[in-house]
Amino acid sequence: MPGVGRRRFCAGWGVAALALGCPSWRSGETSASGLLIRGAQVYAEGRLQELDVRTAGGVIVELSRGLAPRRGEQVVDAAGLLALPGGIDPHVHLSPSAEPPQDEDDYCDNYTHGSRAALAGGVTTIGVMVFPEGGVGAGILPSVERHGRSVAAQSMVDVMFHPVSFTADPGSFAALEPLVRRGHTSLKIFEVVENYERDEEAFAELIRLAGAQKMLTLLHCERHSINRREIERLMAAGKGGLRHYAESSPVRSEVEAIRAAIKMSERTGSPIYAVHLSSAAALAECTEARRRGGRIYVETRPMYLYHTRSVYERADGPLFIGQPPLREEADIAALWDGLERGLIDTIGSDHAPFTAAVKLDSSATIERYSAGTPGLQMMLPMLYSEGVGTGRLSLDRFVALTSTNAARLFGLYPRKGVLRAGSDADMSLWDPNLRQTIRPAMLRSQAGYDINEGREVQGWPVTVIRRGEVVFRDDHVVAAPGSGALLARGPHVPLT
Repeated sequence: MPGVGRRRFCAGWGVAALALGCPSWRSGETSASGLLIRGAQVYAEGRLQELDVRTAGGVIVELSRGLAPRRGEQVVDAAGLLALPGGIDPHVHLSPSAEPPQDEDDYCDNYTHGSRAALAGGVTTIGVMVFPEGGVGAGILPSVERHGRSVAAQSMVDVMFHPVSFTADPGSFAALEPLVRRGHTSLKIFEVVENYERDEEAFAELIRLAGAQKMLTLLHCERHSINRREIERLMAAGKGGLRHYAESSPVRSEVEAIRAAIKMSERTGSPIYAVHLSSAAALAECTEARRRGGRIYVETRPMYLYHTRSVYERADGPLFIGQPPLREEADIAALWDGLERGLIDTIGSDHAPFTAAVKLDSSATIERYSAGTPGLQMMLPMLYSEGVGTGRLSLDRFVALTSTNAARLFGLYPRKGVLRAGSDADMSLWDPNLRQTIRPAMLRSQAGYDINEGREVQGWPVTVIRRGEVVFRDDHVVAAPGSGALLARGPHVPLT
């Protein structure tokens, strides 16, 4: 999770800190008669089937064997490929600005840059955290309007918004109804901010009201008071460097916050979605709560599946700084087990792009640093390779984690998250045998690096289709900025 307001922030999370060319495939070439995707192994009705897929008007109209091309229909030869539902990354951070970053602490990806990274990684829909401009106390709706204009001008993927509220005040309460009316049926709250613990009863009322509107509340689960004590202890001991970052936000901070989130859900009757869960202990709390019938959903983040806190000892350790910190090998094993067994519902990149120069700033300390890593492009290929490719995940679980569950939880199903007649024609065509090594030259994010550089990955999306239009093919993004859509969503629907 990145910083808020100004993107460089104080890790103590006090209120003051928060105030701060492929010429033959261009966008639009899709015929008015639609597409015919032929010869793929299509993931439909819960299994792979050799089917052809016909699209028209941006939606799937037919799935069957041996479909014959119609006049004017564009044919995509997908023999030897897997056709999977378009990926949904529910947790992304982008700048709404069309201009380059004016401050090194701002995100270096706007909607155009983020779209390129998404499409190159098989993602056709993203969920963007919309921070109130001006930090704590600022209004939610003006930022939603500004980001909406940016989507219309810049985006090449479809977008859902998660509006952020830092305060539980009359303005936040009043914003819920117009947000729902506009189709923004989720709300993001940070337990880790200082005023959350102070105003917990007011936040409980905000979460209760959100649940009554059938909104899903996303919670960043760390406790400010625990983190603040650890930061002060470490700084006093002369351990303020980022190599000590994991100690500054210990597992117990996440666990206590998860427990508080579970109690909040039970008190208010509102569902809770725990973002970027990082530890075995926190997952165990969620699993037990769900066993009792609790309405808590769990998201994890790619970096927690591949790296441990030991990387903070390296010279490039600051590149791996995100919130919460990386943990231990036992936590990695528990998270993979949770992915396999359905204890974890979704995976979100928490794409928070800063350049390597910003991340490696020698003045950074555990009190002041740039939190977040770019991860949007490599999230699905890495999970496919390390999950499906190694046998740790079934294809069913991969599709659920990367598309179907997010569509259900965030009010987009069955428009998104599934390949069936009537659904949006969002799909990625995967070559399960293609091997590539992650290199800077392949990256679309302006950050220019990926923490998994040098890894060999098997299984890549080679063609991506968004609402019936080919938007990525032959290693080129071929969509036009502004061709993405801001999605109006329905109410939260529980996973069954």
